[in-house]
Amino acid sequence: QVQVVESGGGTVPRGAPLTLSCAVSGDIFKVFNMAWYRRPPGKRRELVAKISFTGRTPSFESAKGRFTISTNSARNTAYLRGTNLGPEDTATYSCSAIVSTRTSPFDGSTPRTYWGQGTQVTVPT
Repeated sequence: QVQVVESGGGTVPRGAPLTLSCAVSGDIFKVFNMAWYRRPPGKRRELVAKISFTGRTPSFESAKGRFTISTNSARNTAYLRGTNLGPEDTATYSCSAIVSTRTSPFDGSTPRTYWGQGTQVTVPT
């Protein structure tokens, strides 16, 4: 199976930067898109950043130009970096990955989305 694990959350001082990691592991054939979402308290989940298999990173309003996503060379870990964090960035941040699992040495399953448990980021007022 596939595991998606986020790390790097916690309490972040106002104005400080943030780096979150999302590690994908398991019987992986190929990782396609990876994305970071967040759910602020009492609000709906919103997409913060997404990166395609080709490295394309479209912009999203929720990121406000302060969040960027990247991956490692193996494309099994995604990073979300934020700058100048404020209380409005307090949220549970979750990672998703579209993954094809290995069905044979040279083939994979139909891709599906896997989610991590989320990591809490709190920026005090």
